[in-house]
Amino acid sequence: MKIGLASDHAGFALKEHVKEYLTTKGLEFEDFGTYNEESCDYPDFGHALGNAIEAGSVYPGIAVCGSGEGISMTLNKHQGVRAGLCWIPEIAHLIRQHNDANVLVMPGRFINNAEADAIMEEFLTTPFEGGRHQRRVDKIPFK
Repeated sequence: MKIGLASDHAGFALKEHVKEYLTTKGLEFEDFGTYNEESCDYPDFGHALGNAIEAGSVYPGIAVCGSGEGISMTLNKHQGVRAGLCWIPEIAHLIRQHNDANVLVMPGRFINNAEADAIMEEFLTTPFEGGRHQRRVDKIPFK
């Protein structure tokens, strides 16, 4: 399965690094934009990634905006998305292990490439623990 990517202009540079990182790991990806550093609106690209996650055409996703908050809020409007904002590897570990997060969100203006690498490594290699956490994840969608 391809990993879905999205960013706004503030996250573009880090998203380009994410693409390099995934390529070195031999992982395929689909980039839903943005494709340059011109000012743009994060919901346009967050919704494109959210739709693809819900459709099952990509899994998991990685998204970046300046703070990580805006694109995270956008992604979490999708019932099939569990996006978690991470700025350290330990949080990436927990959003996978306890929340079965399917989108990693990073704050492009607040972490460097080495920090992003460690966060992605943790996110991409940590399995969901299930058990008592499954009950909680099952309660997330709003019905």
